[in-house]
Amino acid sequence: MSDNFDEFFDKHAKWTEHDGEPSSESSNSSKYKSSTVSSRKRAKARLEAKKRRRRAKVVLSILLVFVLAVVGYFGYSAVRAWKLSQNSESVADWPGPGFGTVEFTIDTGEGAISVANKLVKANVVKSQSAFTSAVSANNKILYPGVYSLKKHMAAIDVVDILSDQTKAGGFLEVRAGDHAADVLQKASTLSGISLDKFKAALADGAAGILPAEANGSVEGWLEPGAYNVKAMKSADAILSAMVKKRIEKLDSLGIPKGKDREKALIMASIAEAEVNNREYYGKVIRVILNRLAKDMSLGMDSTVGYGAGVKPIKLTQAMLDDANNPYNTRIHKGLTPTPIGIAGDNALLATIKPQDGPWLYFVTTNLKTGETKFADNKDDFLKFRDEYKRNNPEGN
Repeated sequence: MSDNFDEFFDKHAKWTEHDGEPSSESSNSSKYKSSTVSSRKRAKARLEAKKRRRRAKVVLSILLVFVLAVVGYFGYSAVRAWKLSQNSESVADWPGPGFGTVEFTIDTGEGAISVANKLVKANVVKSQSAFTSAVSANNKILYPGVYSLKKHMAAIDVVDILSDQTKAGGFLEVRAGDHAADVLQKASTLSGISLDKFKAALADGAAGILPAEANGSVEGWLEPGAYNVKAMKSADAILSAMVKKRIEKLDSLGIPKGKDREKALIMASIAEAEVNNREYYGKVIRVILNRLAKDMSLGMDSTVGYGAGVKPIKLTQAMLDDANNPYNTRIHKGLTPTPIGIAGDNALLATIKPQDGPWLYFVTTNLKTGETKFADNKDDFLKFRDEYKRNNPEGN
């Protein structure tokens, strides 16, 4: 603002006399004229200098912007080229098929990135990104286990192997519905530890492994899941791992402790064996409770078959009439001495809140579809039984 004001003043100001005396044109006009011309020259010089400085600033600003733009362009290009180079390296892949032999283990719960890092370290795949991209692009699930691989394999070939459960070895797969005897036999085979050592570990109540409410029986106390038994050093370690996970699961589901926990495991194992269907677990538990309340025998073929060592469909009349079988709930009232297998989460949860209803009977009328019908009277039960026989002529 001050510069504009000075410029305006210099252009338009005129010198006048204000000393109160009459002006003497002859004596003072040359003096005033000379002073005015000199002042205007100085103002004009200052104005030109300011204009030159402004032009210089504009030029310098333009040059600075140009230089920054050039530097920015080349800097961006360099960074982009570096990133592309890095990305090209990260997705590098071997052509395959590979050579040699690599025994590779995926642990339970291990993710694709962790697996990829181990594969790169073992020289199985060339880069982490090649493997994880193949997993993601093909929507694959990696299963725990011990696999036989090669060095310098193509990532997609490795993914195909690690996502195929039939090619996983070394890990013990425990599933809902399994029996403890079968699980221990598999554990022995996979670990190389003799079955006798498992039996010895469970002798005398399996102190330090099973909780007191198990009453010395491991049945029902093994948690479904995958276990790297090949890496475990003893039968005790394998059993402890499965029982520990079982207790943790029961606690997380809110299954009551003490005697009520064993009771829940027994009822859930029967429901698991009888229907193996989430839709019916709550109803089967209600049938068990209703029959116990009426002092009726449970009459469950699954329990008879467990005690006889056969599948329910293979039961004979002699087996059904065998009073020496403590698991024969056609003859003996009350619950079985122990669970008859491993119950899954849904069957266990059904013991906490079973479905309400008056049912006393149920029949799986179609073994292929699993359709099960429930009745609160014997007449309807007999109708359902006849339907079962018609639908399943090969049944008992």
